Formats: sequence, C-alpha cells, structure tokens
Amino acid sequence: MSQPKSDAGDAPAKPDYRKTLNLPKTSFPMKANLVQNEPASLKRWKKASLYNSVRESRSGSPRFVFHDGPPYANGSIHLGHLMNKCLKDFVVRGRTMAGMDCPYVPGWDCHGLPIEHKVMGELHERGKLGKLRDLAEQDRHMAIRRECQKHAKKYHKLHTEQMSRLLTLADYEDPYLTMQPRYEAAVLEVLADLVERGLVYRQLKPVHWSVANETALADAELEYMDREDISVFVDFECANAGAVFDAFGLAGDDRPESSPSFMIWTTTPWTLPANLAVAVNTRFRYALVKLDGNLSVVAEDLVEAVSKAGGVESPEVVATCDGSALLGLSYKHPFREEPPRVGPEAGGDPSRAYRVVEADYVTLEDGTGLVHTATGHGAEDYQTGLREHLPVYCPVLGDGRYDDTAPEWLVGKSVWDANEEVTEHLRASGHLFHDHKFMHSYPHDWRSKTPVIFRATEQWFVSVEKPFEVPGETAERANLKDRALREVARVEGEDPRVGFVPEWGRNRMRGMLESRPDWCISRQRSWGLPIPCFFHRGEVFMTAASVRAVAALVRERGSDAWFQCEPRELLAHYNPDTDPDAPEDFNPGVLTKGWDILDVWFESGSSWNAVMRERSGGEDYPVELYLEGSDQHRGWFQLSMLPALGSTGRAPFKTLLTHGFMVNKEGRKLSKSSGDSVDDLFQKFGADVMRWWVSSLSYENDVKVDQSFFEQAGESYRKVRNTLRFMLSNLSDFEAGTHCVDLAALPPTSIDAWALGQLDALGNRVTSAFERYAFHEAQKALYDFCNYTMSSVYLAAVKDRLYCDAPDSPRRRQTQTVLWDLADGLSRLLAPILCHTADEAYRALRPNEADACVHLAEFPAPTGVGSDEGWHAVMEARDAALTALERSKADGGVENPLDAALVLADLAGALGGFDPVDLADLCGVSHVTVEPGATELVRVSDLRNEPRCDRSWKRDGTVKLRSDGGMLSDRDAQAVGVA
Repeated sequence: MSQPKSDAGDAPAKPDYRKTLNLPKTSFPMKANLVQNEPASLKRWKKASLYNSVRESRSGSPRFVFHDGPPYANGSIHLGHLMNKCLKDFVVRGRTMAGMDCPYVPGWDCHGLPIEHKVMGELHERGKLGKLRDLAEQDRHMAIRRECQKHAKKYHKLHTEQMSRLLTLADYEDPYLTMQPRYEAAVLEVLADLVERGLVYRQLKPVHWSVANETALADAELEYMDREDISVFVDFECANAGAVFDAFGLAGDDRPESSPSFMIWTTTPWTLPANLAVAVNTRFRYALVKLDGNLSVVAEDLVEAVSKAGGVESPEVVATCDGSALLGLSYKHPFREEPPRVGPEAGGDPSRAYRVVEADYVTLEDGTGLVHTATGHGAEDYQTGLREHLPVYCPVLGDGRYDDTAPEWLVGKSVWDANEEVTEHLRASGHLFHDHKFMHSYPHDWRSKTPVIFRATEQWFVSVEKPFEVPGETAERANLKDRALREVARVEGEDPRVGFVPEWGRNRMRGMLESRPDWCISRQRSWGLPIPCFFHRGEVFMTAASVRAVAALVRERGSDAWFQCEPRELLAHYNPDTDPDAPEDFNPGVLTKGWDILDVWFESGSSWNAVMRERSGGEDYPVELYLEGSDQHRGWFQLSMLPALGSTGRAPFKTLLTHGFMVNKEGRKLSKSSGDSVDDLFQKFGADVMRWWVSSLSYENDVKVDQSFFEQAGESYRKVRNTLRFMLSNLSDFEAGTHCVDLAALPPTSIDAWALGQLDALGNRVTSAFERYAFHEAQKALYDFCNYTMSSVYLAAVKDRLYCDAPDSPRRRQTQTVLWDLADGLSRLLAPILCHTADEAYRALRPNEADACVHLAEFPAPTGVGSDEGWHAVMEARDAALTALERSKADGGVENPLDAALVLADLAGALGGFDPVDLADLCGVSHVTVEPGATELVRVSDLRNEPRCDRSWKRDGTVKLRSDGGMLSDRDAQAVGVA
C-alpha cells in the first residue's frame, strides 16, 4: 500500500489518529454556573410540584416524621439559618432517599416581641406613636397588630424565597404560621388541657421584666452581657441593741457602748427601697466585729474579706454566735421610717418586716453572709417572703420608674439612676461601709439588648411542681419537672425515652430541668395570642371549658376576635351549665377581658399539637426528631416538652439533635441584628457549594465562618463535579437500554467489579452516616470516593480503554455499563447534599426522560457484584509500584510511566488471578508481570527502546508498523480497522 507523503519531502506522514479516539463529550459543563443554573432547577421543581410528587412516590412507605422549629418571621435569614436549614434538609432528603415517607412542614413564629419591637421602632420613626397613645386600649392593640401582621407576612414571603434558594425540600405551599387561626386554636386547646390539670395559675410574683419593652420575659428570652454596676456594703442599724448583745452572749460590761448593725452586701442598690428582711444561714457562725468604730454583724468566715474590702487593717471580733441566734431580731431600714404601704394583692403582713430571717441560699462565697431581701425583686427573696408572711412589695412601675410608695426623693426616678442616688444617700447618712464599681454578667432583654430587672407583677404561670394526672394514665401522679426529668433520663438496662445527638445534650438538658422554675407564660404586649382570661365580679374567670370555647371561636375568626368582640360573643360556644368549674352566679354580661398575651415560647412549644397532631389526626405523634441549636435545650426543646407532658403525658419527640452556632473569627455568634446575611454567599458561590460546606462540619460544636472556607468548599465541590463530568463524558455514545452489559457474570478480579464493590461500600457508609445524622462522615466518604477511588484509581485506570478500545468492544461497553451505574449511584448518594448538581448529573444520564429527577429516586441498591478478596493485596502492590516509579524518576530513570514495565512480586499468591492488563492500567504502565518467586517487591523496566503505539502511547510488546503506516498495538490496530 502506498504511503501518504509529508509536506517536508518524501518521508511518509504518520496517520492522525485523534479522530479515531472515543474522546469525551457531554452537555454536563465543567463550570457549574450555580448562581445562574440553580434557579432554573428550582423553577423546574416548582412546576413539577416536587414536594408533593416525592410524597406521592413514598405513599405507603414507612414514615419518618421530622418537625421544624419555627424561626421568627423577621429580617433576612442569616448564616446561622444556613447551617440549621441545611442540616434539616439533609435529614429530610436523606430519609426520603432511604425510601421513607418524610413529611416536612416548614414553620414560622409570627407573634411576639421581635416583630413588635421592630414595628414599634418603625412607627416611632414615622411619628405615629403619638396617635397610638390617643386610641382606646383595644383599638391601640388592633392598630399595632395590623402593622405586625403585615411585617410577618412580608418576611415569611422573603424567608420562603431564601430557604427555597437554599434548595430545601418542604411543603412551602402549606406551611404553618403561628398567626394562622387553626394554629392559634390548637395552642389554646393545649392551654385548656393544662388548666384542666390544675397547672395554670395567676399570682403576684417577681419575674424578669424588660423595662425597654415593658413586659415580662422568660428565661429563654434573656441574653447575658457584661455590665458595670455598683456593689455596696450597707449597715442596717439594729432596732434593739440589747437583743443583739444577748444573741452574742454579751452581758453587763462586756457590751460595747455603740449600737450594732447588720451589714448586708448587694449589687443592686436600687432594690434597697423594697427591702423587707435580712437573711442569714443558720449553718454559719456570725461575728460581732468592730470595723473603724462601727459595730457590725457579719459572717465569721468573711470578716477578713469584708475588712479588706473596706480598707480596715485591724478588725476586732467582739463575740460570735450561731446564725440561729440572730433569727427574729429586728432592724431599722436605712432610709424608711415605716414599712411600705401595700394593697391587699400583696398579701402578707407589713408589720413582720425588718426582721432577720433564715435562708439556706445564703453563702460564704462573697458579700457579708447576710442577704438583703426584697420580696418583689427576686425569686429566692419572694419564696422567703411567702414563708415569713411578708407582703410582695415592688415600688417599681413597668417603665422602670419608682411609684409613689417609694421614698419621696426617689419617686418618678429610673432604677438605673437610683443606683448612684441610693449609694450617695447611704454615704451621706453614714450607713455605707464600702462601695465600688465592678463588671459582671447581667441578664439583658434579647430583643432590645437592654438590662432587665426582677419585678413583681401579676402574671400567669404554669406550675412545674404540682403533681397531676393525665386521663388514661396508670402511673403515679407526678409533677411536670419530674416527668420531664424521667423522659430525658438514661436508666441502666433500659432504652432512653428520648435520644440525644450528641449524647452530652442529655446532661445539659437534665441540669436545666433540675433548676427549672415555674413558667411565666403571660406577656404585656399586643402582638400575640391572647390569654382567654376574663374578670367576673372582680375574680379571675378562666376554666378549661371557657378556654376551649374561645379556641373554637378563634379557629373561626382568628385571635383578632379577642380585641374586636365583647365577652358574650367570645364565649358563644361556652355553656356554663356543663362546666363544673363555672362560678355559681355566672353572668356573661358583667365579664371584662384581660389583655395579657401568651409567651411566644408557649405558642411555638405547642406546635407538636398545632401542626403534627392537627394535620395527621394524631398519627404523627410523637415525632421522630427535633433539630435546633444548642440554646434550645433551654428554649424550644424544653418548652415543647413541658406542655406536651401536661397535655398527653409524653414528650413530643423521640430524639433531640443539637448543633452549635456559627461564629465569626472572633468567636462572636452570628445573627440577623449583626447583618450576617447569606445573600452575598448566594451570589458568589451558589447553594450547592454552601450546602457542601455545611455537610463537612462537625456540627456539635460552634463553627467559625469565613469566606475563605466557602472558597475551599468550592474547590472541593469542583473535584466532585469533575468526577461526575468525566463519567458522563465517556457515556456520550452509550444508551443504557441498548448497550448495557449483564454484569452478573463479571469476574470478581475485574477492575470493573472492584469499582462496583467500592460503590456498594460507599453506599453503606453514606446511608449509615445519614441514618446516624453524621453528615460530615457522608460528605468525607463521598469526597474521598470521587477524589481518590474514582479519579486517582478507577477512572485513571479505565481511561485508556474508554478512549482507545473500539466503540462497541465488549470490554469498553462493560466499563461504560459500570460507569453508568457509578454515575447513577453517585448522583443518588450526593442528592441530599448537592441537590442541583446531583439532579443535573442524573438527568444527563437520561437525556430522553424529560421528567427524570433524582429526588424521586432512592439511594442505590447494592449492585450484588462481588469483588475478589485479593483486591486489598492488589492495591498494596499498586502503592508500592507507584512509589517505585517515583523513585525511578527521581534517580534519572523513566519519567513517563507508559515507558515502563513492572514486575510485581506475588509473595502471598494473591495477584496471580488478576488480569495483567488491569494491573498495568492501575499502575499507569504499559506492561505488568506477576512473579511469585520475585526477590524484589517491585522491579521497574525501561521500555523506551521498545516501539510505542502512535494512538495509545503504550509499549505493550504488540506494537508494530501497520498497513496505514502507523505504529499500533494489536488492540489499537483492531480499533481503527487496520492490519
């Protein structure tokens, strides 16, 4: 055959074999363009009603019910939501891909202070607060509520768009909003159950009070921040010096001439006008000590510390006594002549004020060992007052100013200004022993970021101490606190009733429950669900039946009805004749309405009833999982469990999963108020990269966030994407229905069998990780599979046969069949995390299926293809071979592995059954020989003197000049059809 001539002369030109290669081709682009392409996926999924389609596809499957904790419908979502919402979506999609029916109803907390605070600020800026003050009370409430509702609707819509943009799968067409009438009614039905159990009561009691927002706050609504305050040591002069001396066993000449005082220490001088008692601990010894001419009673063990604080160099202890000897002694208030005047609602007996009383919470950690007691300004003080029959006295108004029962020089002044004024008044009167300013952690209103006070007001509470029964219960009566502790306990030999992920959450929650006070559920605001309390001839009227009647009306008309209807209308569904708790002289015509609203935590804490039981008819209770930040041990987790236990007798969840917070480089928690939005990340990286980063986190702890972390996640994501792209690009001439090879007879020693075995192992690791909520383990397994198992090993090994074998050769079609299975399986395993990318790859595998969607599929079933046990030895031999090749290159030997041949020692006889061509491709060389008796583990041979194939560049010993003038191996010659 004549040869083609080259342009340079008579030498024949070598054939150009590039067009004979099976070069990669795919519509799956190298560049993801996520920012542009993800919205197209969202549009397609929305058009296909993907959530409903997924639910229909899982109809009749085992259910996994996961409940969403509601974020506030306020502001843009922030980076904390990124982690929270992605983790939740991993659960939903992971369980769905596992073949389960996983309903997921997203929710929003629409009532409460965060929204009302924002709205009131906006009204102030627009100059409308003055008009509000001129309105009648219920009209003022309704005006505020209308503005709050508009605000909540606006941000619910924005959040829905943003969370959808995060590619989360949820029932966004029918979410739950706490301002929906059906939701509000279901919350009131829970309240009715608690009223029926006798757990709800109203009482004058000190609570955390926001001066800025003029409302009570729950513990979960507090943030602790550093604040500078004044610490004062104050002498309260005794009313009967002789009685004090008698207590110390001093008689006659042993008695000092000066009158003794009881020295207290406090960090809240502003509460001293409300002082009614001084508390001591009867377990301690107390000293009568001379301090710079003054005679004071302090704890014996604190004499030195008190003296040092006041700069006294030589204190003189006159006598000591047990704390019990001081009980009942009286003293003079440092700036009040008489006990304060109080109304009958305060209870107690004012004449019992200004005495020394007992309290076991008095410690020797700091102070003087004597504690100033103001019953209206502290939880422990309040309990002491009840025991000692003291009135509950609070001279502070809702706005933080003193009322007219305070000393005249304080009336109308702010408590914060009073700290300085009280201190200076004590200094001038000679009662102040020492004062200094100090920094300490102090509770602040989580919304206004202003300090709160303890203030006694009439509030509604849920008791955690009162035993009760749930209908149908056979167990012994127990209170809410004990029931909650039992739910979270781990008893040896028994499965815990509630599981914790991570497990340390159990102890954290138990500790919080052990110190749990009664729950203050009332708030003095406008935007919320009203507590359906009436006043009937001066007495409180709220029974289980009346609450259920109001709930029925609210279900029809919404909670605005409380502000728009008269009591008789509100009780349209109430029949006093069938209510055993109705007053004997009940007359709806004399009823007046209360204006308190429910704590929003009670609303969100009743979502198990208002959403899960309401929508499923009780089928979905208790739910499998609650997942929120670790602060919810104190918040939503605990405040969901308490009403559920009171209503149903069991916790509303089977497992609690908690994650840490996202913090910046300085460790500061990220939040909406700090402007930590996700919008910039969407525009720069796209949701899949953001989700990929979240999936890499060990979420149990706080996570530092920086843009560079997302850039690193982008690089990692690209390696996964390129792996998918390589697989897809080598399937451009492959039709699954036509070209698939039966893999049942695949030899276990085949490299293709090894790859399928690796896919099966990956599937086991990933599905197990999703089941255990170990998402970072799933992410690492997927990345390692793409970056190493596929890219570095398998795909590198089969690249030659994919490119150079004849298109329809059995070996190439076999590898393409395996590639299809690998790409399909990898797409499914990636789907819970890389929602867009996985679906893009899945659809690319099925170009003729317009409706194809990976999210309607399930995790891949095991292929059933077995791989030989000797593959472990093969991979060890490969590692040794690659090391030997690198060493040869460094020593000036073969640089291109295809210019080398290897002799592998088969000392254990494990390599003999493997195809030498597969072994050569795994090592990237032209030829491999296995020698059982070889003395070297790996021997590298230089093949550069052997002919090289012009098409595959291999030197496999079969290369020779062919009829077309090219140097080809036997395989390549057959592929191009030349002899």
